Amino acid sequence: MSNPDEAPEPQQPGAQPPQPGNVPPAGYQPPQGYQPPQGYQPPSQPGQYSQQGQPAQPAQPGQPGGFHFEMPTDGPRNFNDVLPQGGFSGLFKTMGLPTELKVSYFIWVISGLLGLLFGLIGLFAIIAAFAFMPGVAALLLVLLIISLAVAAAQIVLAMKMKEGKEWARLALTVLAAVSLLLAIFGSINTGGPGAGLGGNWPGFLVSAVAVVLMWLPNSQLWFKAVKGAV
Repeated sequence: MSNPDEAPEPQQPGAQPPQPGNVPPAGYQPPQGYQPPQGYQPPSQPGQYSQQGQPAQPAQPGQPGGFHFEMPTDGPRNFNDVLPQGGFSGLFKTMGLPTELKVSYFIWVISGLLGLLFGLIGLFAIIAAFAFMPGVAALLLVLLIISLAVAAAQIVLAMKMKEGKEWARLALTVLAAVSLLLAIFGSINTGGPGAGLGGNWPGFLVSAVAVVLMWLPNSQLWFKAVKGAV
């Protein structure tokens, strides 16, 4: 039986270090004259070993990739998938969205609401025009109905985009492209960009800003995160 007061014998030169998988105690120093085997890599920080006994490597932060377009695979399967979850009660709620998507969302929603408001105001003028120019008033009424439908669809798509639906983001991008075509045709028919500035160009510029914000890298990472969580 050994005496507990006796000091442990010092390790002799050539003694083996702790085997792989065993964490050396704090302050451990190899014995004098010990030469590590060829290929041995000491840990970057004392006490950091992996489960295989190899020194743990510091984690490298992931670098977000560049822009990469993919067709959305989360398209609506029925009419209920198109409607916003919970109805329109959460129209102005943007909790959890990155700043870029918050700004884009409010641009879509506010411009859509203004489109509905101005459309309803224009409806009274068109009704009054039926007494003087029924043919022109009928054409304007058709265009007004289309614009009201687009404004309403813009609000619904914005709410689906807020839910992380990539198909809604693509649909909003298509709407912005349509507004560009309308702005171009309006400029041609009214005698140049200066004349058409009061028509569709402001709407296109606002839509373009909202589209760019939806496709920024931070926004794309958010869409991917939501898609991976579903």
